[in-house]
Amino acid sequence: MITLEHVRKTYKVSKRDAGFSSALKALFHRHYEYIHALDDVSFTISDGEMVGYIGPNGAGKSSTIKILSGILTPEEGICLVDGLTPWKNRIEYVKNIGVVFGQRTQLWWDVPVLDSLELLKEIYLIPETVYQNNLEQLTEMLDLAKLLQTPVRQLSLGQRMRCEIAASLLHDPRILFLDEPTIGLDAVSKLAVRDFIKKLNLEKNTTVILTTHDMQDIEALTDRIILIGKGKILLDGTIDDIRKDYDSTEEALAAFYRSHQI
Repeated sequence: MITLEHVRKTYKVSKRDAGFSSALKALFHRHYEYIHALDDVSFTISDGEMVGYIGPNGAGKSSTIKILSGILTPEEGICLVDGLTPWKNRIEYVKNIGVVFGQRTQLWWDVPVLDSLELLKEIYLIPETVYQNNLEQLTEMLDLAKLLQTPVRQLSLGQRMRCEIAASLLHDPRILFLDEPTIGLDAVSKLAVRDFIKKLNLEKNTTVILTTHDMQDIEALTDRIILIGKGKILLDGTIDDIRKDYDSTEEALAAFYRSHQI
């Protein structure tokens, strides 16, 4: 069970005009702006649920995922995942989660993918038999056989994303946070990843929180969506709640954003 209650997160951002004189002034008199990334965010997610967490750029999606992952600490509010506070119980907590950030990597850039997976095996203390079984399954389902001996820096974005998903699942996490997991994937690879996530949820009852701008991913994988804008939860329901009279989900979502001025 994932529970967020009245969570707030604010960033202090330095601001100045362009130009040398402005840069010089900023050395002595800094001006700051406070960005309310999360403003009284509350929701619950049950075990085994697959939820789409969507919203425009800067809405607060990644900040929420980072708090749930234990990377960030909110100023206010409660965040509990299976009774644990992510940033307070990090060592015990991270054993149960897998995280994929589309714009970040957990693989080592200059070594073959397999070396990164071996290192993650040691970090998570994965038993040898579990590691070999999981590696074999992930290699087959994500078509990684030709990639394991390749240094990460030589992979295309789509190839790297498949390897990132494998890395996040080696230790059999009960909860999977996916932030833009299909970015850069071709159509065939997208379908393969979607099928894989469905099978993972069905067979292992893995809880999945999916953050993406690709509405096809949302429609294919989730029954429930949580829509955030300007740091506030604007909708907790289904895609049909915003689609209504529109022919496409993208049009409905754009209209929803406009109506809420986000």
